[in-house]
Amino acid sequence: MTSQAGKPGETGADALCDTLLANDVDVCFANPGTSEMHFVAALDRKQQMRCVLGLFEGVVTGAADGYARMAGKPAATLLHTGPGLANALANMHNARRAHTPMVNVVGDHASYHLPYDAPLTSDIESLARPMSGFVRRIGSAADVSPATAEAIAAASRAPGAVTTLILPADHAWGAAPQVAPAKAQLRAPALPDPDRVSAVAKALKNGKKTVIVMSGTALRAGALATAQGIADATGATLKAQQSNGRMERGAGRVAVDRVPYPVDQAIAALKGFEQIVLVGAKWPVIFFGYPGKPSSPVPEGCETFVLADPSDDLPAALDALASEVGAGTAKPVAAALPDPATGALNAQSLAVAIGRHLPEDAIVCDEAVTTGRDFFRFTAGSAAHDWLQVTGGAIGGGLPLATGAAIACPGRKVVNLQADGSAMYTNQALWTMAREKLDVCVVIFANRKYQILLGELKGVGAGEPGLNASRMLNLDDPAIDFVKLAESMGVEAARADTAEGFADLFARAMKTEGPFLIEALI
Repeated sequence: MTSQAGKPGETGADALCDTLLANDVDVCFANPGTSEMHFVAALDRKQQMRCVLGLFEGVVTGAADGYARMAGKPAATLLHTGPGLANALANMHNARRAHTPMVNVVGDHASYHLPYDAPLTSDIESLARPMSGFVRRIGSAADVSPATAEAIAAASRAPGAVTTLILPADHAWGAAPQVAPAKAQLRAPALPDPDRVSAVAKALKNGKKTVIVMSGTALRAGALATAQGIADATGATLKAQQSNGRMERGAGRVAVDRVPYPVDQAIAALKGFEQIVLVGAKWPVIFFGYPGKPSSPVPEGCETFVLADPSDDLPAALDALASEVGAGTAKPVAAALPDPATGALNAQSLAVAIGRHLPEDAIVCDEAVTTGRDFFRFTAGSAAHDWLQVTGGAIGGGLPLATGAAIACPGRKVVNLQADGSAMYTNQALWTMAREKLDVCVVIFANRKYQILLGELKGVGAGEPGLNASRMLNLDDPAIDFVKLAESMGVEAARADTAEGFADLFARAMKTEGPFLIEALI
C-alpha cells in the first residue's frame, strides 16, 4: 500500500510547523533523515522558524536544553527514527533532571512500511519513555496539530518536561485538515500550600539547627533575596541543591553555596543539622554508592519538611513563608573579587581569572566536573550572571548547553567551562557555534585525563591505577589538540599554560564577539 502526499501547505508536516509557531515555539534544533524530509520541506515554507543544524543528535537535544533554560519556553528538536533518538538520549536525561521544557519530534517509517521491519525500524516509544514525561505517536495527518499542542502543553507545565512526538512519514506527507492550529492548554504553577507554609514556619521557630535546600526558580535573584531574609530572621542556613538548571549569581545577588559533590564534603556540609526544608529541591543524595558510606549526606534523625514541590510557584512559596516568620528582604553582602593570579595555571588561577573578567549578564554553562568544583567562591563577586549546570550527570552537556543558551539570549556573552574528556562527546557543537556565529567563549580544562574517574577509583576503594586502568583513564597518548580541533570547525582558538596568559586571553575573549576557544593546559 502507498499513500499520496498532500500539496505543499496542506500536509501534516505543515500542520506541525504551524502549531509549533502558533504556540511560540519558533526554534528547531535538527538532525534530520529520510523520514523527516517532508518536515524539512515544510520548514522551508515557514521562515518564522529558526532552524539550527547539529551534527550529532546529542548536540541537538543539549542545545534545546540550554535554549529553554534561558528562553523560558520550549524549543523543538527534529530527530531521525529510533537510532537518532538513541543518540540524543543522554542530553534528554540531563534536560529531564533540569525540568527543561522540550518538544522532540522523532520521524518514523511510514505506518504501512513498519510491518516490513526495515533496518531502521525500532521501538521508539520504549526508547523515549525513560527520558520523557510525555510520549505520543501521531495517528494521522489530522492528529498532528492536536498531538503537537498536547506535547507543548505537557512540556510547558511547571516545572517543565521533556516530551516526545513520533511522526510517521506518511502522516507528515499526508493531507491535513485546513483548520486553525491547535493551541496548547497551559497551566500556571501551583500556589503555595498554606499548611506546608505554616508547618515550615513553626519548624523554623523551634530553635533547631535548620538548613533550607533550594532549586528551580527559588534560585532566581528575587527569590534568593527573600530566602536570605528568612534565613536572617530565623537563623537557618541556605544551600542550593548540588546540581541546578539555572542559578542567578554575582554582584548584587545573594550568594548561596551548593551541597558539594564529593561524598565526604557533602556529609561535612550538612553535619549537625536537625531539620531540612526543601524548596523545589530533591532530598540530598550522594551521586554514587561508596563502600562503608551513606547514600545521603543528611544526618540520621534529621527531620524533613517540604515547603514546595518543583511544580509549585517557588518564589510565591518563599514570599508566603517570609510573611509567616516576619522576615524582610535581605540585602546581598558584597563579595570581593580575588586578586589576580600569577604563575602556574591550575584550578584556582583559572577560577580567579574567570571571576575577575566575567562581563555583566554573562551566562556560564558549567561542565568543568573536577576542575570547576571550587569556582563558586571565586565568582560570588563577579558581575551578575546566570550559572547553568549539567544536571543529570550524563557527560557531554556543556558545549550544547552553551550553544542553545547563546541562541536564546543574543547580546549576552556565554562562557562554557568545559572538561576536556567530556568535550569529546559533543565537540560537534563547535561547528554549530561557528555556523550560527554565536557569542560563546569555550574554556577547555585540558588535564588530558578523566580526572574525576581517577578520584572515583580511589573513592570506591578500588586502589591505585595500574597499566590497564591508566590506559582507560588518561587522554595523553595521543594528546588532543583542541586548538586545531576548534579551528577545523571554524572557531578561532588559542592555548594558555600560565595564569597570566590565560587571564589575557580570557579578558580579550570577553570583549570580542563570536565563538572563541581557549585550551587551558593544567
